[in-house]
Amino acid sequence: MLLSSYERLIASRYLLPGKGERFIVLVAGFSLGAVMLGVAALVIVMSVMNGFRAELFDKIVGLNGHAVIQGYGGRPLNDWRQLLARAKATPGVTSAVPMIEQPLMMTNNGRAEAIILRGLTVPDIRGNSTIAGHVVAGDLNSVTAGSNRIAIGSRLAETLGADIGSQVTIWNPAGQSTPFGTVPRMVSYTVGAIFEIGVYDYDKAYVVMPMEDAQTLLLLDPDTVGMIEVNTRDADQVGPILAPLRASLGQTAAVSDWRQMNAQLFEALGIEQVSMFVILCIIILVAAFNIASSLIMLVRAKTRDIAILRTMGAPRAAMVRIFITVGTTIGILGTIAGLILGFVLLYFRQPIVDLVQKISGQNLWDPSIRFLTELPSKPNPVEIAMVVAITLLLTFLATLYPASRAASTDPVQVLRYE
Repeated sequence: MLLSSYERLIASRYLLPGKGERFIVLVAGFSLGAVMLGVAALVIVMSVMNGFRAELFDKIVGLNGHAVIQGYGGRPLNDWRQLLARAKATPGVTSAVPMIEQPLMMTNNGRAEAIILRGLTVPDIRGNSTIAGHVVAGDLNSVTAGSNRIAIGSRLAETLGADIGSQVTIWNPAGQSTPFGTVPRMVSYTVGAIFEIGVYDYDKAYVVMPMEDAQTLLLLDPDTVGMIEVNTRDADQVGPILAPLRASLGQTAAVSDWRQMNAQLFEALGIEQVSMFVILCIIILVAAFNIASSLIMLVRAKTRDIAILRTMGAPRAAMVRIFITVGTTIGILGTIAGLILGFVLLYFRQPIVDLVQKISGQNLWDPSIRFLTELPSKPNPVEIAMVVAITLLLTFLATLYPASRAASTDPVQVLRYE
């Protein structure tokens, strides 16, 4: 929509009405502020929710893999080497790791906590970036087969009062059978490393030890593992990639991917994200109505000017263009201000959360409730472009009625009484 020089001049004057029209300026300012706040809220909320999903995905999938191969009914895998070779030979599979995972109990100094024991080969322990890249104390290299050393989560260490070098006891209820019943198996280990993944539930429960030590603790055969963890080149395509492997396994074992294991969590996040987007769009819709109301008042205030312009030969289309330009300019300025405000608040999000927590005395980001230890953020350019497009569209639509009212002004009727 190209404007002539006089149309641009009039539109610029109408953006800042005169002294007698300060109320119109106030309403237009509120409209701009509402657009700014609406855009900022959408950018912040969508970025935080994307960051929350991405952090959860990276840490949950990073620890559990894209899929696991398990025996039916939770039975251990006895022929795991053949299954491992078959998994590694599947096109699209980047790694396959044998492991043992078992819920047990750990005690230290009279304190007891439920744990999830994970047994891995020593190279896999050191090569797991989710664990090796998040060691906060101790040395993961000290956790070797036969060393009786283990790595535990930071929250678990906190709860049990354990530190590097502490002696902890792991209880296996499925111990040896005696004439008097089953005697739980208790084995003492030394804490060799403490890791912090960043997901509260994992940091509070996971214990990592070498595969051989886990087999000894659980009284398993040396050739037996609990599952095989599989990673693929694309987590979103894990179903099609593993379809041939799933078909070849038949009734031998079952393949479960990350979508099946965490379906409820990620579906809930997706639904919440869409709901928040729709709800926050209402703020922008309200801002669009404010723009429409301010333009209607501007048209009423400038009726005489419009009549004079029409008498001087200005076409109806020129009036439409002028008032559409005024309204969309408010929307564009509000959108730009909202984007700047949103990105500034995202950049300082954690200090802001810490400040509010300090002032209120409340823990607003309790990791035991929200899984993660910090407020994440991951702006999505596509979603931000969608926010900008929706804002500008609603702003444009809000200008159509006032602009048509201005264009339909009859100069004869107006000037007759002037």
